[in-house]
Amino acid sequence: MTSLIRNIKDFWTGIIYIAFGAAVIFIGREYGMGTGTKMGPAYFPTVLSMLLILIGIISLIRSLIQPGTPISSIAYKGLFLVIFSIVVFGLIVRGAGLAIALPVLVIVSAYASIQFRWKPALALAAAMTFACILIFLKGLGVPLPILGSWFGG
Repeated sequence: MTSLIRNIKDFWTGIIYIAFGAAVIFIGREYGMGTGTKMGPAYFPTVLSMLLILIGIISLIRSLIQPGTPISSIAYKGLFLVIFSIVVFGLIVRGAGLAIALPVLVIVSAYASIQFRWKPALALAAAMTFACILIFLKGLGVPLPILGSWFGG
């Protein structure tokens, strides 16, 4: 008897998307929703979670229709480096500032790729840092230092 699931990668991707979307909706259920013109704290996360759940449902349906390749071995080095870079970012962003923590995040997580090259990684780190400073710190007023107290900021 053949399995109903034809693409195991899409199946598990859909399950993860639905689980994360449902978890955010569950966590934010006690916050005020507001309206489209006067959004409450739960509005934006709830809308994004619904979109994530929709993408998960599409991925689940796709897993039943389109054949795929089996899941290969886990890339432990890449998994470790990406998680490590996120943890380091969280630990140093207040003390070092966004201008230091974000390039560290980008370069360490880029190093997880088997196609890692220094020039593109440095260019991406610089572009992302510049864009994030403009968008989040200057545009949206996120209270993070550009240079933290460790560097005299």
